[in-house]
Amino acid sequence: MSLVVMKFGGSSVADADKMRLVANKIVTKKKDGNNVVVVVSAPGDTTDDLIKMADKVNPTPPEREMDLLLSTGEIMSIALLAMTLDAMGEKVVSLTGPQAGIISDENHRRSKIKKISPQKILNLLNKEHIVIVAGFQAQNPNGDIATLGRGGSDLTAVALAATLKADACEIYSDVEGVFTTDPRIVKEAQKMDFLSYDEMLEMACSGAQVLQSRSVEVAKKFGVIINARGTFSDDVGTIIAGEEIIKKLSGRKKMEAFLVSGVTFDKNQVKFTIVDLPDIPGVAAKIFSNLAKINVNVDMIIQSAAVDKKNDISFTVTKGDMKKTRVELDTIASEFGATRVECDEKVSKVSVIGVGMRSNPGIAAQSFDILAKNGINIEMISTSDIKISCIVDEVDAMKAVEALHKGFKLAKKS
Repeated sequence: MSLVVMKFGGSSVADADKMRLVANKIVTKKKDGNNVVVVVSAPGDTTDDLIKMADKVNPTPPEREMDLLLSTGEIMSIALLAMTLDAMGEKVVSLTGPQAGIISDENHRRSKIKKISPQKILNLLNKEHIVIVAGFQAQNPNGDIATLGRGGSDLTAVALAATLKADACEIYSDVEGVFTTDPRIVKEAQKMDFLSYDEMLEMACSGAQVLQSRSVEVAKKFGVIINARGTFSDDVGTIIAGEEIIKKLSGRKKMEAFLVSGVTFDKNQVKFTIVDLPDIPGVAAKIFSNLAKINVNVDMIIQSAAVDKKNDISFTVTKGDMKKTRVELDTIASEFGATRVECDEKVSKVSVIGVGMRSNPGIAAQSFDILAKNGINIEMISTSDIKISCIVDEVDAMKAVEALHKGFKLAKKS
């Protein structure tokens, strides 16, 4: 009997009607002869609403209590979906992350899965139950609830698929797959049938919200093939796998056919600049090691050339890390005698992604030329084998996405 892991995002379980639609999809999958494990996110905007509520009572809440609060959204979803399936006559059990045997490290808010003990899930499957697991959450070594970061339900689903050796891992959302860019921004964006792990990872890290980046890392590590598809559509979606598998599935050498696969953007960026740091060994190490200790992920980094034995360091973090980054940098700036710390919230990251870029020089030059011709100034640049990212003013972000998408001819063919 095949085993399928089905994950449904918050928009898929936002109300009772959508719950019933999701339940019908699950029952169909079960009647097709599959064991089914379902992972769900909190309904609709519940997580955002809980964060806003917490901010009203305490702008800097303890992370342990925030994890406990935020975990309630997923618990709401699993209970309601289980009730819906029960009303349809199905044998079903809902489990929280800890009940499902998901164990994390000691960190809160961005905890990492250390192991999964699947025996309880396997016992329920053997008794022909549909098993519904709360995404986004785990139990840490202290016995507390810990959450896995934004989009953590994707990580739950992929990690369960890897542990249970599932035959399929289907990630459902309100879009029909992965597009060349956000179809809400560029109507001509086209859905991609196949993407490599590396492409999807770069897209996820650069602002595409279809999959959490850590879930793609786990999928690549354990060879979990993901099907990203739409809850409200019967379209086959986008298959995400290794490059060799994609070549076989697609029937053509896709990796050589397209230089650029997609254009992404990320408005959740803040640029910090520490002005007039002394140009001595160990300063950068001090800054970024201190940020790592408070669990801040730094993205793009630029250090200016030294003038009068002083230089500036600029880097970006997510807006969620802005407050604690500012506090840490003020301390460091005072310690080293820097002139000031600047914070710019009005920036966005725009990225061009594609595995074909590895062996085709000139993509960076073409990207910069497209932006220049559209009057868009670049503040920071970061590159990898398959990605070029630029920080631009937030007012130029959408124009940049449209221009790059058009410039690399990614629109649907008429």
